[in-house]
Amino acid sequence: MEDVRVLIAEDEREISDLLKKYLERESYKVDVAENGEEALCMFDKNSYNLVILDLMMPKVDGIEVCRRLRNKTNVPILMLTAKDNEVEKILGLSIGADDYITKPFSINEVVARVKALIRRFLILGSDGHSYEKTMIRFKGISIDLKKYTVNIAGEEISLTAKEFELLKFFISHPEQVFTKTQLFRNVWDSNYIEDDNTVMVHIRKLRKKIEADPSNPQFIQTVWGIGYKFTGEKDES
Repeated sequence: MEDVRVLIAEDEREISDLLKKYLERESYKVDVAENGEEALCMFDKNSYNLVILDLMMPKVDGIEVCRRLRNKTNVPILMLTAKDNEVEKILGLSIGADDYITKPFSINEVVARVKALIRRFLILGSDGHSYEKTMIRFKGISIDLKKYTVNIAGEEISLTAKEFELLKFFISHPEQVFTKTQLFRNVWDSNYIEDDNTVMVHIRKLRKKIEADPSNPQFIQTVWGIGYKFTGEKDES
């Protein structure tokens, strides 16, 4: 398995030291930035597999860092915040964060979420090797599980890691209806909370990227009173 590198942007030294210590135990290479400006500079100079962002940082806050990173990369972003505020959470997710955790947190939970995000981003097998090229195709949409790309009518679409994983889950279970709780537990790989808003925000963002008319979706359809399903004609060519 290639070296996995994580960037932590956190101005509280005790927290960044704790995160660094536990992530290095997982054999990850870890860099720490003490403010948003430093985080952006470090990201431009190095190659990272995941970024952990504190929401409230000096110079450039976590929301702005997330926005700038998402304009140029689909690397997973995990946001940390001391604010137990639904508005802040939705804002973070809406600009591209893949996951969100509130301080004080369980360090084991953070490590578990980091591992899940990295595993999905790299798409590695249990033996540490990449899967062979796997394509799932429907009429008008295809997803490459190895290259981590999505094509709509021949045009490559940029998705965040979590958007990609959500679409991958849907497209792997065509015509099957899932509740928000089922989607959260399968895609976010967590039983800690059941977060309807997280699911709804990502579905809304995903529809904007893959649907010709997001208000009248062709692929990700709402099943009123139950949840959502992926509808599409399988392309066997």
